[in-house]
Order: sequence, then structure tokens, then C-alpha cells
Amino acid sequence: TFVHNNNYKNTVEELSECFERNSEGMLKNMAIHELAICVTYYGVAVETIASVVADKEYSSLQTLGGFTDFDRLKFKIVTKDGVEINVAADRCGGDDSVGIVTDAQTGAELARYSMPDEETVANIPTLQSKYGDAMPYFFTQDPDYLKLKNLVVQNFVHGQPATGVADINVAIETLKVAEYLTPILQEQLK
Repeated sequence: TFVHNNNYKNTVEELSECFERNSEGMLKNMAIHELAICVTYYGVAVETIASVVADKEYSSLQTLGGFTDFDRLKFKIVTKDGVEINVAADRCGGDDSVGIVTDAQTGAELARYSMPDEETVANIPTLQSKYGDAMPYFFTQDPDYLKLKNLVVQNFVHGQPATGVADINVAIETLKVAEYLTPILQEQLK
């Protein structure tokens, strides 16, 4: 299970602004990272998806300020090869992201990976004073953005491989998956 949280306030005003500013929708914005992991490491593509099921108890689809989007969404993708992946995203869930590995037979949790770590959290006040009113998730993801930028620059300047960075083919397939899933999940949550 991949869980991605942002730290918007759960108010009509703040979510309306969020929906307008991110009008491409949650799957092509906030949850695109988790979908890229699914594409890269689990063989997810539009052609390989056997089923997708929204968790109706967890998820919420709203229309605010003329924009319809998810403020919370959890769903399971099952591929034609039988691979099962759960993805959850919550616009008002906090500042963390989590990867949870479970045993396929028992459902027992085997491992949990979270970000940000304590060092990153401790650096947030410094970044807030330096950059002011940036979105809170920029502060929690600062070390990752820096690493990503360095990998890409080293690739362009010195020709070093940007290992671990999604290439254009992954990006295109991930967007295709997001566009495929959005109307299906919206329909399931009506």
C-alpha cells in the first residue's frame, strides 16, 4: 500500500483553492508519484489492469468551486498477472507518505517505510523562514527534490545516468494510467 498525504485544511475554502490550482485532478497531481511506482515496479499499464476498486468508506469525491475531484481516495489495482497494489491519497491527511508491505496470504504487515524522517522534520522551520509561504509539502520533500535535481543535472552536464528517475516512457504510461483510472473511480464513488 502506498499512502500519500498533503496538509490542506479540511475546509471548503482551502479545498476549493486546491481543486482549482490542481485542476488536472488528484491522480494526475498528488497521486501521480504512487502511480509512477506502480508503473515502474509492478507492471501497471492501462493494458495490464484487470480491475480497480475504490474503497468507498475511505474515499470522498466532491465538487467545489466548479471543479470535481477527490479530497480522499483509496483504491486497489489488480493486474492481469494477479499483482495487487493499494494506493491511498488524502489532501488533508498530514505531511507524510508511507509505503506498507504486507504478506499477500495473511495481510500481516511486514515492513513500513515513512517520509519525512526526523532530520527533515527538524529542518522544516529553517526552510519556512527562508522560503515563506510555499506549500508545506515542499518543505517535507526538500531533500528528495534536491536529490532529484542533482541526478538530472549530473545526467545533462556529465552524462551520468539518472538512476531511479522516471524516464519519459514511464511518465507517459503513468499519465495514461491516471487518465484511465479517474473516470472509473469517479463513477464508483457517485
